[in-house]
Amino acid sequence: MPAKIMVRYGEIALKGKNRGQFEHKLQRNMKKVLQDCQATVKRERGRFMVSGVEEYRDIILERLSKVFGVVSVSLVEETSLDLEQIKKLAAEIVNKLPPEQNKFRVETRRVNKQFPYPSPEMNQILGSHLQEQFPHLIVNLKQPTFTLSLELGYKKAYLYLDQTAGLGGLPVGITGRGLLLLSGGIDSPVAGWLAMKRGLMVEALHFHSFPFTSRRSQEKAVDLCRNLAGYGGKISLHSINIANIQKELRSQCPDELSVILLRRMMIRLAGLLGERYGLQAMITGESLGQVASQTLESIDVVSKATEMLILRPLIGMDKKEIIDKASTIGTYQISILPYEDCCTVFMPKSPVTKPSLEVIENHEAKLDLDGLLEKAINSLETTHIQPTHS
Repeated sequence: MPAKIMVRYGEIALKGKNRGQFEHKLQRNMKKVLQDCQATVKRERGRFMVSGVEEYRDIILERLSKVFGVVSVSLVEETSLDLEQIKKLAAEIVNKLPPEQNKFRVETRRVNKQFPYPSPEMNQILGSHLQEQFPHLIVNLKQPTFTLSLELGYKKAYLYLDQTAGLGGLPVGITGRGLLLLSGGIDSPVAGWLAMKRGLMVEALHFHSFPFTSRRSQEKAVDLCRNLAGYGGKISLHSINIANIQKELRSQCPDELSVILLRRMMIRLAGLLGERYGLQAMITGESLGQVASQTLESIDVVSKATEMLILRPLIGMDKKEIIDKASTIGTYQISILPYEDCCTVFMPKSPVTKPSLEVIENHEAKLDLDGLLEKAINSLETTHIQPTHS
């Protein structure tokens, strides 16, 4: 018998006339992550039903739970809409449980309003039937040791015991394409993950300073992208060498302004890349007030280096919240590997916290901006990173 898995979504149901587009995108994303599992994904009213080979059951459940847009998944058993068949299947399911699981409740969801018994009555019918079949069972609505759930569809009835929580959000790719500025630290991977949760398909841009930094910082960026790809599919990782820009800033500009000047150069390079590849926004890991370059004044001055939309998913989060999320999604242990990145090279002792745009632009006027940007963009290397599935 093939494994049957019910997939539920939440926010998508509120999309009105556009709902079909969101459902189709979610269906395509689920098919993509299950393409090697011999599984089919069918859309029903308010649900998806996945059928797969039994031996892949746990893999299917795990992968579906990491698809953005999925609220929960359940391994279900199906039967006809005949009441006696429903009662029979319910008894078969409960019979497999150990005797110590003796406190229970029944929850019914009647999608098919033509079914003759409303949900509360079905709860009572099934509860009474199970107590007749298994006298040791006790109804306990508040603290059951198991819950038998019944969903009455238009063609079939589905029974199940458990729900695995999904990530929620929107299916990746439905809201557009963005460029994540991936530093290798704790914050930026979390920002990318949150952007993906809101339906953005993400490409990543990593700046490095080889030979001032080792290749290991670039390897860390690859590992972070591989982790993120497990949630949203293939990620293109773009790498640009900015060592020459950093040397020029150090020799030509005041030390305390170097961080802001460098970030403006990064933003310009990201804008050029976004224009080249048709990306609609860039995503950064900035959190207001966390470091000197993330004061309101600094963020404002940096933002003025581009006309491209900048998204900052972490802007209101504190460090603990970001670390907790990084731990949950699996990027934290990668991010804390002690490899130098470009942001640690030539770091000033006292970076300015309230930069003046006029002062910054006066110093930039002394630089060959176009030449520096051209040399940096010519160092571009791109790697397409696939998720590593279990």
